[in-house]
Order: sequence, then structure tokens, then C-alpha cells
Amino acid sequence: MNPIEGLLYFLDRMVRIATKYSSFFGQGVMNTLIIAFFAVLLGTILGTLLAVMKMGKLKPTRWFATAYIEFIRGTPLMIQLMFIFYGLPMAGITFPTVSFIPNFDRFAAGIFAMSINSAAYVAEIVRSGIQAVDKGQTEAARSLGFKQSQTLMMVVLPQAIKNILPALGNEFVTVIKESSIVSIIGIADLMYQTSGVMSVTYIQLETLAVAAIIYFIMTFFTSRLIAFAERKMANGTR
Repeated sequence: MNPIEGLLYFLDRMVRIATKYSSFFGQGVMNTLIIAFFAVLLGTILGTLLAVMKMGKLKPTRWFATAYIEFIRGTPLMIQLMFIFYGLPMAGITFPTVSFIPNFDRFAAGIFAMSINSAAYVAEIVRSGIQAVDKGQTEAARSLGFKQSQTLMMVVLPQAIKNILPALGNEFVTVIKESSIVSIIGIADLMYQTSGVMSVTYIQLETLAVAAIIYFIMTFFTSRLIAFAERKMANGTR
């Protein structure tokens, strides 16, 4: 078999696998996007709070935020996930189960682990976005009688969001790819479903290639949507 025939054979097997097991891959894509969406949503909320704490004047909260960010960014996500899923129940902390949502406790643990990990990175993104806002904006708001909290929520953060939107979009793309790690605790994301297909077909390389293309499609279109939203916001401020 020459290289051209080998490539065509490889592509043909990819198409056959993608077609025959499309429902498996489709379920995996849906679960992956659900995990990524909630992880970034919760991570953004927590990360914003951490950024405000780190920039605040209270030393205990500033030290806590700094320690949290440094520790989470300095340890592997896999260890964080394993500690949350296996370690917390040993301490008497368990995730709830929902009868009509299969493996809800696993999903909750996975989303929680991804969220606290994403929050550490989002905190630095938000902090840099806040610091990029002209200090004159804060001074003007305070001169108008705004309290510090009002200045932050009504003047600084709205401008910071515009500055950090591309970085948040990149974080969402990163979380989509990193979410593959939740397959180790039995969550049926795309990587878990890919492993299932490989165990049934005994075809590994072609199955992984299909998964890689699906991941690329998800991240590519997510990036394009973020870029579109960024352009709309830029046009809206003109």
C-alpha cells in the first residue's frame, strides 16, 4: 500500500467511525460544552471576586486571594479533580444526586473542579483588565459622589469587561480542551465517549483523529463567536 492509498484508507475509516458512532460523539460534545459553559460561568464569577479581593485594602482577603491563585495555578488540574471527587467524600462532603439526571454527582464534581481551576486564571485576567482602565475614570466617579463599590460595579467593571473579553474567550476555549480530563471520573464527555468507541472497535488512531477534529470544530467556532461579540461591542461603543 503506497502512502496515498494508506491516507485514503485512514480517512475512509475515520468517516466510517464518525458516521456509525455519531450518537456517541454527539453526546460527548453536548456534555463537554455543558461542563465548559458552567465551569467558565462559575469561574468568572469566582475569579472576579478573587480579583477584587486581591486588589482590596484588607490584608487577610488580599493574602487569601493571592494564596488561592498561586496554589491553584501551581498544581495540576488532575490532582484538584481527584481530590475533590475522591477526597471530599472522605471528609464527609458529598455532591448531591438527582434521580432524573444520570451521574449528576460526577458532573457536579467535574464542574466544581473546573470552576475553581478556571477562577484562578480568570482572576488574573480580570485584575489586568481593571488595572487597564484609566484611573481618571475612577477619580471622576468618586468626585461625582459614587462609593467605591458603586465605582467598581458601574464604571470600572463594564469597561474592564470590554478589555478582557478576548482573554475570557481564550479561557473558554482552553476549558473546552482541558475538560477532557473529567473522563477519568466517569463523566461521559467527548474523550470518555471516544475511549468507549475505541474499546468497541479496537481502532485507536482513527478514532482519536475524529475526536481531535471535533475538538477543533468546537474551539474554532467558539473563537469565531467570541471575535464576533468583540466586534459588536467595539462597534457599539463608537
